[in-house]
Amino acid sequence: MTTATQAAGRLDFHALGTTAVVVTTDGGGLDRAEKAVRRTLREIDQTCSRFRADSEISRLHERAGRLTTMSPLLAEAVDVAIRAAELTDGLVDPTVGAAVRALGYDRDFAEVRYGDPAPCGPATAAPGWWRLRREPGSRRVVLPRGVVLDLGATAKALAADLAARAAADEAGCGVLVSLGGDLAVAGDPPARGWRIAIGDDHVLAETDPATTITVASGGLATSSTTRRRWRRGDRFVHHLVDPRTGDAVVPVWRTVSVAAATCVDANTASTAAIVLGASAPGWLRERNLPARLVDVAGRVSTVAGWPAEGFTA
Repeated sequence: MTTATQAAGRLDFHALGTTAVVVTTDGGGLDRAEKAVRRTLREIDQTCSRFRADSEISRLHERAGRLTTMSPLLAEAVDVAIRAAELTDGLVDPTVGAAVRALGYDRDFAEVRYGDPAPCGPATAAPGWWRLRREPGSRRVVLPRGVVLDLGATAKALAADLAARAAADEAGCGVLVSLGGDLAVAGDPPARGWRIAIGDDHVLAETDPATTITVASGGLATSSTTRRRWRRGDRFVHHLVDPRTGDAVVPVWRTVSVAAATCVDANTASTAAIVLGASAPGWLRERNLPARLVDVAGRVSTVAGWPAEGFTA
C-alpha cells in the first residue's frame, strides 16, 4: 500500500472502513484541510455506502426498476464506475454487488474479517454495467430489478480525488490524501515531491517499505489480495471479485500499484490488473500506465517506466 513519509502537517483517522491520512506542505493549513477532507468523506459515505440503510445508494436499490433522479454526487460516482467498466471492458464492474454479498462481504469489514462458518453463496457472473439505463445529459437512471451496485473501489478513489482538491483549495497549500493507501495529491507539492512508501500493507509500509517513489501530481493506488481477506466456510476469500465469474479472483498478483492522472484512474487500472492475472503487465504496458506488480511468491515486475526508486508521476 502507499503512505506519505514526510510532511509539515499530518493527521491520521478512521474513515470509510479504513485509515485516512491527510498531509499538508504547510502545517498551518492542516486544520482547514482536515475539515474539507472529513466533509468530503462524510458526503461520500452518506451517498455511496452499501452498508448504510439510509444512504442514497440504498434508496436507489429500493427504487429498482423506476426512473430515479440522483444527487450530483451519486450521479458522479455512478458515472465514474461506468467509465471504469468501459475502460476495462467490464473487468471493473459496479454490478458485482450481489457477488460480493454472496462471499460474505455484506457489512463493514470490521465485522466480516473474523469469518463465518457458513459457506459462500453460489458464484454468479455480474449482470453487467451496460444494463444500467443512464439517461444522457441528466442525473436520472433506472437500476434494473435484481441488480446490486457496489461502488466501493471507485467511490473510495473518487473520494480521495475530491478530498485532495477540496483540501488544497481551502488550506491554500499542497495536500496529499490517502484512503487505505489509495492516494491523491493537489496543490503545490513539496520541493522534491511527495515521498511515498509502498508495501503489501499500507500501515506497515511506513516503517518497512518494500520500495519508495516520489509523486508530484495525480494519484497512486494499490490493489491487493492480501489485506481484506476472511474465512467463509472451508475457504479463504477476499474482496476483489472477477465480474466474469462472480467469485473472488484466483490470485496471480499479491499487490499491484499503479500511478495515473487521478486516483480513480490508478485504482481502476490496479483493480483490473488483479482481475486480469498473468496478462496484466501487457495490458498496463499498452496503456502506458507505470505499475509495480508483486506475484504471490513475492517476485516483483515493473512496467511502463516504473523504476525501483525516484519515480515522479
